[in-house]
Amino acid sequence: MRRFELVVWDWDGTIIDSVGAVSDAIIGAAADLELPVPTPQQARWVIGLGLLEAIHHAVPAIRREQVPAFIERYRVHYLRRDAELKVFEGIPELLRGLDAAGIPLAVATGKSRAGLNRALVTTGLGPRFIATRCADEGVPKPDPWMLRDLGETLQIDPTRMVMIGDTTHDIGMAKAAGASSVAVLYGAHDPDALHAIAPDAVVQSVPALADWLARACEVSPELLGGARST
Repeated sequence: MRRFELVVWDWDGTIIDSVGAVSDAIIGAAADLELPVPTPQQARWVIGLGLLEAIHHAVPAIRREQVPAFIERYRVHYLRRDAELKVFEGIPELLRGLDAAGIPLAVATGKSRAGLNRALVTTGLGPRFIATRCADEGVPKPDPWMLRDLGETLQIDPTRMVMIGDTTHDIGMAKAAGASSVAVLYGAHDPDALHAIAPDAVVQSVPALADWLARACEVSPELLGGARST
């Protein structure tokens, strides 16, 4: 029996190299509305949260009536760069290999449903995933709702899942749901913060992630991209 019955992926900062675009959009929206502008570190920290939660954490001085305008400006800034965003090198091969090995894949993301659907189409990765959950469909990270709802829908206990993400929000969600977790260090959150929250594994790169998944899912490393980590 394989160790995991479902591999769940975060999107921004884990599958796609979008951390800069997201944080710059938050900073740009705050500047447009003449609100206190968060630092890049503050803007990166909120990646993975639902958009409303992210806004209130990054710009705590914002007033309720300013939120719609902030969201509009955020989307303007983000969509200017959306077409330029790239999937991290090695991720398509890794997903293809897991899919070919019969490992079910899902997404749990802080993106909106409209944003994720667009990204799944533009990247061509949509067919790889059997289910997806977004922040505007329920309770966002680090609440365990996404993983628990995936489990109920797919009839997979969270203890048989592994969550892969680049933020403490991802790891916190996995812990709250009773799932395993892997933190990747090439995304939004600081390595010290990710180590401190104690995921089951921490990996530096996509090849290292492929190596870990090959062992955990009992799949040939060559099937997951052909390169073992060193």
